[in-house]
Amino acid sequence: MPDFSIIIVTWNALHHLKTFLPSVWQHSRLDAEIIIADNASTDGTVEWVADHFPEMRIVTLDHNYGYCGGNNRAAGHARAENLIFLNNDVEVTPGWLAPLRQMLDDNPDVAALQPKLLSWSERNYFEYAGAAGGLLDRHAYPFCRGRIFDTLEADEGQYDQECDISWASGAAMVIRKKPFLDSGGFDETFEFHMEEIDLCWRLWNRGYRTRYCPGSVVYHLGGGSLPPDSPRKLYYNYRNNLKMIWKNSRSGHLPGRITMRILLDAVAFSRAMLRLQWRECGAILRAHLHFYRSLPGLISVRKSLNRVRTTSSDTPVLRPYSIIWQYFFRGRRTYNSLPDTGN
Repeated sequence: MPDFSIIIVTWNALHHLKTFLPSVWQHSRLDAEIIIADNASTDGTVEWVADHFPEMRIVTLDHNYGYCGGNNRAAGHARAENLIFLNNDVEVTPGWLAPLRQMLDDNPDVAALQPKLLSWSERNYFEYAGAAGGLLDRHAYPFCRGRIFDTLEADEGQYDQECDISWASGAAMVIRKKPFLDSGGFDETFEFHMEEIDLCWRLWNRGYRTRYCPGSVVYHLGGGSLPPDSPRKLYYNYRNNLKMIWKNSRSGHLPGRITMRILLDAVAFSRAMLRLQWRECGAILRAHLHFYRSLPGLISVRKSLNRVRTTSSDTPVLRPYSIIWQYFFRGRRTYNSLPDTGN
């Protein structure tokens, strides 16, 4: 039985597999099974993997189920008790699995881990999608140790200590299979973006922890799904953040948190209008309309999640300050410059 089942979901990205899959095979094959979950690609992915890596397992799906659906379906094929959801544009390094296995062995209440995530193109810098572990501010805005908004830090060893984090990046997420399946896996209604944050918040609410493992290092190309200024990306980010807050916030904090988020989105909408950024305005408006139409279903989902919730506080998940205030008004651009408490 392998220590890990590495699941790589892909769709018409053979060029990425040719570049990055050799490192995964070279540095993982002794301790992990590698599963390629192909979302009905038409670029020869299945044939190429079968020819070049016949020992890998291929799960051929009948449709493009995206990141969430592909991983959810492939997880049922995994033989190991620990899963690794790895993007198809991630290069791994020698010995990257041993620290992850050790951390899971030492921390039975930890359900999810993230390795150190560095940029593939600028290898001494953290990568945007996860850096040194994901966090949420008091209003549930996501940011990372090593990356706040568009400011990326160089890796100088400043985040080489193990610690709990709010969420692990979906680019390289390690998770125990049982909690993953018990929690329902990724929420496929999210489609793109923040699905891993939502999952980790649900795990925290069920009494598990999420942790950062700096001894394991991977390099992520990133930016392959949607451009940062894409209206579609903005739409998913605004919409899914609202859904995530509604699903996971503690009851006493939900009214204030969702109201504040709506107000902050209104400020962003007004700012985009003043700048004549009509596509951004449209994305924010569509996100909110979708959220309000989805409320009846979200109310039902929230009730179901509350029945299995074992914690009474959001404190382990959310930082006590506003990252917007700290970054734009206080000029604090790095995680280590942020306060332990504050607005």
